[in-house]
Amino acid sequence: MAETTTHQTVEPRAARPVIRTIYRDRPWSWLAQGWNDFRRAPLPGLVFGLVFAIAGWIVLIATWTYQIYYLTFPLAAGFLLAGPILAVGLYEVSRRLHAGETAGFGDALRAFSSNPTQVAFFGVILLLIFIAWIRLASLLFMLHFFDQPPGIDPWDFAQTILTVDAIPFLILGNAIGAVLAFVTFAASAIAIPLLLDRPEANVITAVATSWQAVTRNFWTMLLWAWLIVIFIGVGIVTGFLGLIITLPLIGHASWAAYRDLVEWKD
Repeated sequence: MAETTTHQTVEPRAARPVIRTIYRDRPWSWLAQGWNDFRRAPLPGLVFGLVFAIAGWIVLIATWTYQIYYLTFPLAAGFLLAGPILAVGLYEVSRRLHAGETAGFGDALRAFSSNPTQVAFFGVILLLIFIAWIRLASLLFMLHFFDQPPGIDPWDFAQTILTVDAIPFLILGNAIGAVLAFVTFAASAIAIPLLLDRPEANVITAVATSWQAVTRNFWTMLLWAWLIVIFIGVGIVTGFLGLIITLPLIGHASWAAYRDLVEWKD
């Protein structure tokens, strides 16, 4: 009796992200690459930075108009929490430049179409984290100053916050904010660039890869987190005008960080 040979079709396995272990001084190289991308295609970065600066002024005017001065710092910190999702266009510009393609403002606006569902889902997650941070900051303020709240005058508020009695409030608030910010950073450091670069990827893969990249290169990424805080902080204390330069710089550099940290293998 003749033998029958059965041929099975083997489906190719999807590429998987592999985290590289990198040198601790690499964030400086990311900044250099980010600045180079910014210089090669300045218009998208300048427009995005200007939008952030205008948003900063709107937030500042709102806090003064509604006399919610205690939310000024938490709202300013929102630039750090919302930055990864709002810089999608800058990631796309860097991606196209490194692929040898042209990159303009229209390309930056169309970046969301690459992986719209997952990018939007991750944006909702960041929005919920931001809302939780604002509510937590309000709760801490009310618990500490419920018996003697600062006056509505901004200078009276500043004098109250800078007293010895306010030290526990400042320490606890900054400690909670730092922990929340670092957890958010670890989950989002390279998540959005990954979703943009790999449209087949989902949020779970992106967050897990980002978390692994941060934990495996902890001291390097801690330096990178501090550099982000410093550059965005400089942009804020200059009346938000500095964000026109510092925000696109960090956005482009974040793409360089992703390309340096993640390698895709079949």
